[in-house]
Amino acid sequence: MSRKLTISDQKICAGGVPAALSGLKHSIQKMGCTRSYHLLTHANQKDGFDCPGCAWPDSEPRKQIEFCENGAKAIADEAMTRQLAPPFFREHRVSELRKMSDHWLNLQGRLSHPLRWNSLTDHYEPIRWEDAFLLISDEIQRLRDPDESVFYTSGRTSNEAAFLYQLFARLLGTNNLPDCANLCHEPSGLGLKESIGIGKGTVTLDDFNHAEVILVIGQNPGTNHPRMLEALQRSVRRGAKILNINPILEAGTQAFKHPQEISKLLGHGTPLTSLFLPVKINGDVALLKGLMKGILSEEEINPGKILDHPFISDHTQGFESFAESLRSLSWNEIVHGSGIEKEQILAAAKMLAYSKRTICCWAMGITQHENGIANVQMIVNLLLLGGHFGRKGAGVCPVRGHSNVQGDRTMGIWNAPDSQFLDRLERTFGFSMPREPGLSVVDALTAMKKGEIKLFCGLGGNIVSASPDPNESGQALQSCELTVHISTKLNRSHLHPGKRSLILPCLGRTEIDTQAAGVQFVTVENSMGVVSRSQGTLPPLSSNLKSEVAIICSIAKHSLPSEKRDALPWEQLSGNYDKIRDLIEKTIPGFKNLNTRLYECGSLTLPHPIRDERKFPTSSGLAQFIDHELPALSLPPSQFRLMTIRSHDQYNTTVYGLDDRYRGIHAGRNVVFMNPDDMKIHGLTKGDPVNVTSCYHGVERTITHFQIAPYNIPRQCLAAYFPEANALIPIETASKSRTPAFKSVIVTIRPS
Repeated sequence: MSRKLTISDQKICAGGVPAALSGLKHSIQKMGCTRSYHLLTHANQKDGFDCPGCAWPDSEPRKQIEFCENGAKAIADEAMTRQLAPPFFREHRVSELRKMSDHWLNLQGRLSHPLRWNSLTDHYEPIRWEDAFLLISDEIQRLRDPDESVFYTSGRTSNEAAFLYQLFARLLGTNNLPDCANLCHEPSGLGLKESIGIGKGTVTLDDFNHAEVILVIGQNPGTNHPRMLEALQRSVRRGAKILNINPILEAGTQAFKHPQEISKLLGHGTPLTSLFLPVKINGDVALLKGLMKGILSEEEINPGKILDHPFISDHTQGFESFAESLRSLSWNEIVHGSGIEKEQILAAAKMLAYSKRTICCWAMGITQHENGIANVQMIVNLLLLGGHFGRKGAGVCPVRGHSNVQGDRTMGIWNAPDSQFLDRLERTFGFSMPREPGLSVVDALTAMKKGEIKLFCGLGGNIVSASPDPNESGQALQSCELTVHISTKLNRSHLHPGKRSLILPCLGRTEIDTQAAGVQFVTVENSMGVVSRSQGTLPPLSSNLKSEVAIICSIAKHSLPSEKRDALPWEQLSGNYDKIRDLIEKTIPGFKNLNTRLYECGSLTLPHPIRDERKFPTSSGLAQFIDHELPALSLPPSQFRLMTIRSHDQYNTTVYGLDDRYRGIHAGRNVVFMNPDDMKIHGLTKGDPVNVTSCYHGVERTITHFQIAPYNIPRQCLAAYFPEANALIPIETASKSRTPAFKSVIVTIRPS
């Protein structure tokens, strides 16, 4: 019997016994006791597999338990024993499955057979692997132009698979390599690249042991990166201060009980946040400018004690004009733009001004705006004032949301590769590589809708649920001649087949990958540039599964022109992943002696010019102060600015359950979080059903029968879960970064 959605008070502490029990419950229900014990004791261990969840780095030395609650959920979700075999698809038409929730689809189990959609019966039916590869080859041969194909990638893909995938696409002749990073951290990479010359973070996990102030902005680590809470707790206990900036005060930034500290599970946990600033949605540029204006004021009071003048002089450009811009900005503009009072901003500025070692961490709350790049570059500007680069305990820390999304980009999964990377590919493989930038996710969907894309291939992921306006995105996929999905589980993207469609089931991270040369391992790169080996420990759930590497090699063997097909030993690469890593070493800087180091140490840290030598690889060799105007945020009383968020029972588009324990939501997801004062003005009470409508360029999008939940969120700000609320997000909100504004869409509400 289904439960009714209930709304209760939010929690003020993350972790503890409830976290341990929740992870254990999901594991045992989906995997059983023996399987759960085996997998959880091998998760993130040097002789085991990398968790398929977030990209937070592992501690060194490794602890016996090196996973979090949501990591346990991710592992259980992948390694569940329930199989989704052909009889299921004989019983369910695709059009019927499309009506089911993402949660229900995910619960049906692991894909066990390669499948082909029958357009006459609307059912997926089994297909032989060889026939599937021939079908893909046939479609590729039909292409008039390689740019009629799109090769999408999810962040769970291994480095080895990602390297071969991008190589195959470019040998085919296209840079149409969109990936999930287009939808999340693209503004981080572009903003950092322009400001400091490299699109990655600059800190290591050890830097958290030395920081004096840690700024956590636009991020909810308690749900999205729970292992980060251990680093924050350790930092606070030795005296560091945490400045938390977010529209919502989340449980995971208020306090934390480490589930492994048995003696401390009673009580209220370790308080984490020293100062919380509840910025209104997309008020970050205004607030960050206010913080920097306050820092300049402290410098005037204590000349030479606040700003790192030698660093600014020797390593940066543009300081004087940027400082003058801050001085000319009025406090009225800052307060109005941020929603934070001047006194609170100055208190936070003082904390930052006197810190000699500051780390800034952020996630989607910073990037998923039309001005996401500006948000990132304001964070960089703040750190440049104090010289917080190339210094122990200081730097930028964009926290990546999927276990190998950073590694995929290192391997060349990007629609806009730089010329140096393409030059290295040409030197290694002897073929010309396409030079025109390819399509990002939103541009690929737009091109599909116009009928310009004939072939879509997805290496993992769920592009429909991850993208804006799922109805439009689904229709875009359906316009293709052939859609191919390399997946472990059924998801919504499979239910929008092109004229022909394939689902190719692959091994998961947790499973043993046996090839011609024996048992193989793969590698992944975490948020801090550490590349580690990952080797599954369970027998494959089905004998019909192939590895991602084997699938890519087979597609390449069947589809490439003969001179390119014969130039690479695809059979050998598929049979021995050491040979793939040899090619990576030849092509990508930083991977010298890759196999040797992996066999001896299990991991390696990639070189980083800023962190290692305090050198900024910009064209001038200097970090850049880059200014931006304040975004216009004023709204009439009838409108709100809505941000999409994850629940605690969710990872990216995968919904594990229908509860959000930290926010007090149980047995449902169709919820809109709203300020109680706004509720009074609009005559709403807790649980009232409402319709929410966005209007962009005259096109209205509406979600219906969502229940109101009173919450401590700034006035005229709302929050709702994705992917359910993605129906409100227009594709057109993707700006320079091509990342849609999932965190900032203007809406109206009315009773259902």
